[in-house]
Amino acid sequence: MFKTILSAAALATIPVMAFAHVSLVQGEAAADSYYLAQLQIPHGCDGKATKEVRLTLPEGFISAKPMPKAGWTLEIIRGKYKSAYKDHDTPVTEGPLEIRWKGGDLPDDYFDIFSVRGKFAGLAEGAVVPFAVTQVCDGAEAAWNEVAAPGQDAHDLPNPAPTVTLVAAKAMHHHHDAAPATVTLGSLDITPGFIKATVPGQPVAGGFLSVANRGTEDDRLVAVEGVADIDHVELHTMSMEGDVMKMRRLPDGIPVPAGQTVELKPGGLHMMLMGPKHPFEKGDIVSMTLVFEKAGKVEFKLPVMDIKGGATKHQHN
Repeated sequence: MFKTILSAAALATIPVMAFAHVSLVQGEAAADSYYLAQLQIPHGCDGKATKEVRLTLPEGFISAKPMPKAGWTLEIIRGKYKSAYKDHDTPVTEGPLEIRWKGGDLPDDYFDIFSVRGKFAGLAEGAVVPFAVTQVCDGAEAAWNEVAAPGQDAHDLPNPAPTVTLVAAKAMHHHHDAAPATVTLGSLDITPGFIKATVPGQPVAGGFLSVANRGTEDDRLVAVEGVADIDHVELHTMSMEGDVMKMRRLPDGIPVPAGQTVELKPGGLHMMLMGPKHPFEKGDIVSMTLVFEKAGKVEFKLPVMDIKGGATKHQHN
């Protein structure tokens, strides 16, 4: 069977209304700091399922570590940086230049998030940093790699690269809390995701993070405590049955098997922050205590982000 590979130039001729752009969950980052780049892949290539996601890391984003995804194989392409950088006063001259998640199957009807953590180094405040992405589908591909020229509006580009604007650290948050960071508890590495911003009167808010278990013993996230101005937190899972999204409470918590990374993300496992007294606003930092069956308790922070999503029919059990 004959397959046509669409080039970026050919894709640029497709009406832009056919695309929601690939974007980053958080479009701002503090200069000279660690950053969790969470790429939102909103659809396939011209209706075809995404089989591979290639991320070209920008110069000045060093010591990158991608998050593994179930069902996908990771390939890290390494090389020399154009400049020398420092990470914790250690000179760094080479590292990952490109990350590829391969062999998966993300249908056009769904979106997913692909994450990589690294550090911005040697880039000035105000810099707009592109994270160029190529989606490889079955017989087509879409390249999100165009960067706006000075004075040009990125919205005018057919295939804009997702970008991050670097700001002063103090401008990142409304509150004076430290920026959320990965927390280690025993053999568990817990990496922040986000809490979805809410509107006044909204009865629940979704919370997301990931837990990597480097140990040899299974553990379990059994509770989330200590969130101010809400009733309580429940742990849920979500699944599609036909076109109905069913949500189910997990009273026994979320298993974190030895040697695996468990991702709480939209459309899957997640926290439900029930009965907020005030809206969660973009830029807020929310403190909480995570309770694990074996590792115990740890203080943790999540940023509030304004994530747009389409309406879906929900059914709670």
